[in-house]
Amino acid sequence: LLKEQNTWFFHNSAKARSSQKMPPARGSADAAEYGLVDGNDDEHDSLIELSSGQPRQRRGAPVPRAGEPSQSRGASKPSIFLILFFFGLAGVYYLGLQEGKSEVKSERGSSRVFPPKNDAASAVDEEDTAKPTDKPPEQAGDGRLFTRARLEATRAEANKLVEMLETYYSGSEQAKKMLLDPWIDPWEIEDPKDLEKRDRATKIIDVMARALVSDERKTFLMGGIGSSVMAGHDNCHMDSYESQMERLWKPVWNAAGMDFVFQNAGEGGGCGDSHENQVFCVKQNISPDVDIVHYEWTYFEHGAAAPQHESLIRWTQMLPRQPPVHIYNTGEMKGIPEEDLAKQYAKYGFNAFYMKTGFYNGGHDYNSEKIREKDPFDRFSPGHVGDGYHDTTRYGELEADPKRQESLGVVMRNWHPGPMGFQLTSDAFTYVYTKALLEALRLIEMYFDDGEDPREIWSENSRPMLLKEDLPEPLHCDPEYCVVDEAPGCLNYEAPTYGFWGARVEDPNDDLNPHKGEVQNWSVWQQSNSLLYMVGKQDIAVFSEREDIEMCRHLDACGGISGITKNDGMVVFRLPKMEVGLVVICGCCGKKVAEEFFVNNPSIEIRYNTVVLDPKTFDIWPNGKCVRLLKRFPTQGRESETPTGHAYLSLKVIEDMKNPVRISHVITI
Repeated sequence: LLKEQNTWFFHNSAKARSSQKMPPARGSADAAEYGLVDGNDDEHDSLIELSSGQPRQRRGAPVPRAGEPSQSRGASKPSIFLILFFFGLAGVYYLGLQEGKSEVKSERGSSRVFPPKNDAASAVDEEDTAKPTDKPPEQAGDGRLFTRARLEATRAEANKLVEMLETYYSGSEQAKKMLLDPWIDPWEIEDPKDLEKRDRATKIIDVMARALVSDERKTFLMGGIGSSVMAGHDNCHMDSYESQMERLWKPVWNAAGMDFVFQNAGEGGGCGDSHENQVFCVKQNISPDVDIVHYEWTYFEHGAAAPQHESLIRWTQMLPRQPPVHIYNTGEMKGIPEEDLAKQYAKYGFNAFYMKTGFYNGGHDYNSEKIREKDPFDRFSPGHVGDGYHDTTRYGELEADPKRQESLGVVMRNWHPGPMGFQLTSDAFTYVYTKALLEALRLIEMYFDDGEDPREIWSENSRPMLLKEDLPEPLHCDPEYCVVDEAPGCLNYEAPTYGFWGARVEDPNDDLNPHKGEVQNWSVWQQSNSLLYMVGKQDIAVFSEREDIEMCRHLDACGGISGITKNDGMVVFRLPKMEVGLVVICGCCGKKVAEEFFVNNPSIEIRYNTVVLDPKTFDIWPNGKCVRLLKRFPTQGRESETPTGHAYLSLKVIEDMKNPVRISHVITI
């Protein structure tokens, strides 16, 4: 009993300490949006440890078995008082555990209610333990939406999906090699022994558990930012890996009473963008409420994108749901790229998948096919049908049109994957996430079995809020811009976007507009693409006469806000709340338009807080389509003053131009 009392005291002391370590409070609106919690303790219990099969500490004090002699008969008065004293302690212990559950912030970045770990000295037999008399919460009319029935339905659907994939890839071992292993750090979900793997698995299981048990959740939301590979170019849009994954994984989430949506914000290179400027726009290109972020810029990076990867990892942890970042590479993994980032950010779920490595891991001898004497060929050459394991995709096997069926068997269109390459990619992500979801279901069921409500552990509002100082020191990114409490603000006129803009165009007649009364007629432009824009010829031939042609339409398009004559006057942007004072604008369309549009253009005038900026102070950054107007907040002069609480940026056409100046992005930190 004394040992159990000490355990109770430890957990309640942790709760008291956590209230003293609470981070500075935001405003009430921010607190609601970011899930501000009441604790920030350093004590740790791993989610994986909880799932290890060890029995959980039981809540009641032991009671005598029926037929056992009473220990109080014939006892002296001091003995009676001593017995009553110990029973009193037992009562306090029981009430303390019921009323004083402590919410502990895991040092691995998760917040849960954990029972005390079982101990051999305090463990008791099942029959010696008082049984809970209350019904499980889902039977007690508590209104919880994720019931045991839904748990069982979700598990059945998830197991069916795992079984299908393992059968398709010739067994669980082969599926592991092709789907779990082709990552910077191969996944171990069920029982990882390595600390980094345990951290990474804990994060992804936590993501699943919170989505499942939170009543306010209707959708599991993923978002992908990237290039034309992410967009699915040279294929029908429905053949992109995101669309394939939506169709594959949606039944699992439907069984949980939810939907699954994958926001595909991939954009082709024609607008001039790259990973260097688009990572700043994660909060607008996709929803800030995503559960997982995917990133792909395989052909732009040339092995030198660690600063962008690290910035994105850190910025996403400042979003409401702290989504892990998973990178998609189309190629083969050479060595262990960015191993330092994989180690540094394991507990935030970071990892990267390599598609071609997945194919090679299956054991097919691709290299001998390329060097054989008779009819050598490369299965990864443009347009080749069949990956060495299957001749077309699973849904291609059901296709009646032989030309379409053949098209669905293409591994690589060119540098863009074909449907077969995208299928392996979709399968790999889905397999990892479904394994994690099954572990989350197992943990949730443990709480059902104990008559507890899992919402107390994994609800949306119990997630600990991370501050910039909670993350480790950066390895590659510029600390001035990547060690911040908010993800960058971005106003992006290109398509598609799903999230929240940062800067906004100010109403010309708003009393706070510092240029009220001046002409402000810049116009928004967006490229108009045909239905079959960036669809490959093979599919154009197939779909040109089909009624379901709309499934081929891609979503991306260039765009901007434009001015060309003096009659257009100016555009005034109200800038959002900033931490650093970084202000960047990008032009459209082209990879190197920044100098022509903004640096060496005497026909426009750029002002910040009504003060004209000197173009000589600008630098082309972070790529050739963008210019950095301010590196940080001005510290003196009118430009440093914000009497209305807002900073303003304006561009004005002061003489007619031959070609319009188009602004595609306004980026701020």
